[in-house]
Amino acid sequence: MRTLKVFESVSADGYFTGRDGDMTWAYAQSGSPEFQAFVEGNSRGDSTLVFGRVTYEMMASYWPTPLAAQQAPAVAKRMNEAEKLVASRTLTTLGWEHARLLAGDAVAALRTLKQGDGPPLVVLGSGTLVSALVAAGLVDELQLVVKPVAIGGGRPLVEGLAAPLELRLAGSRAFPDGNVVLDWAPRRSVGA
Repeated sequence: MRTLKVFESVSADGYFTGRDGDMTWAYAQSGSPEFQAFVEGNSRGDSTLVFGRVTYEMMASYWPTPLAAQQAPAVAKRMNEAEKLVASRTLTTLGWEHARLLAGDAVAALRTLKQGDGPPLVVLGSGTLVSALVAAGLVDELQLVVKPVAIGGGRPLVEGLAAPLELRLAGSRAFPDGNVVLDWAPRRSVGA
């Protein structure tokens, strides 16, 4: 059985995106060498990447470029070589190598994929998809990078849960630049 992990950046005041969908705050600082090494190491694992449409379009516009290869060569190589699954109701074709559309209901498709064999599934960004996967009980781990910035409002990572979701801290790591990585494992929905 495959696992499904969510990897996200959130602001110190708990937002996934700013009020207008802006995420530049998450990438405004380049990070310490230790944090950059963590990101590079995190990208080395054998996994299938999963995106919603908005995140896919953002990633596909950057990672295959010469600028990405210059700025983050190891991460760019992995992002370009990885199998990528894209949940979208509007896209009909994908231009990024090794990317394919999830047919039909993305939650149902990922539930089926989780039951099979293969590398872990890792969702990057994709707040709407993450909310649906958390609500469906399909997420095995939330790895959150809490960025040392408060943005004063925006969109939380998970929206629309019918009941609170209890989490168990599975690991944490603080970096000299102020980034803090928290690994959370869902326990159960309260009242479930």
